[in-house]
Amino acid sequence: MKDNNCIFCKLASGEIPSNTIYEDGMFRVILDAAPASKGHALILPKEHYADLYEIDADTAGEAMKLAKKLAKHMTDALQCDGFNLVQNNKEVAGQTVFHFHLHLIPRYKNMKNDDILIWNHETFTEEETREICDQIKKELR
Repeated sequence: MKDNNCIFCKLASGEIPSNTIYEDGMFRVILDAAPASKGHALILPKEHYADLYEIDADTAGEAMKLAKKLAKHMTDALQCDGFNLVQNNKEVAGQTVFHFHLHLIPRYKNMKNDDILIWNHETFTEEETREICDQIKKELR
C-alpha cells in the first residue's frame, strides 16, 4: 500500500528523484537531503508504514538485515570510524516524517557534530528499576 500524500512513499517509488544508493523489490535507500554526516542515508520501505508500530515483523527484519549489509559496505567505501542506526517513532521521539525509515549515519573521528545522539542519563533507585523491569516483563506475557 502507498500513501499518495507521503513524501517518503514518493521517494521510495521513484516518483520524486533522489540520490539512490540501493534498491530492491522492498526498499529504496537514499542519501538524506539534510545529512548529519557524510554518507547519511535512509532505508525506505516501498510500502507505507507510519512507524515501527505499524510495520510487519518480516519487513522490519529485512530492513535490519539491509542495514547490516549497507553499514559494512558504507564503512569500507567511506572509511568512517563508526556507525549509528537510528529509527524514531512518534513525534515525541523525534519522528518528523510518518513513514517508517531507518537512518544509516556514518560516524567519523573529530566530526563537527560529534554530539549526535547524546542524551542526559537518568538515575533510578534499585526499587524503581525492579518495578520498571517487572512492568515490562508483565506486558510481554
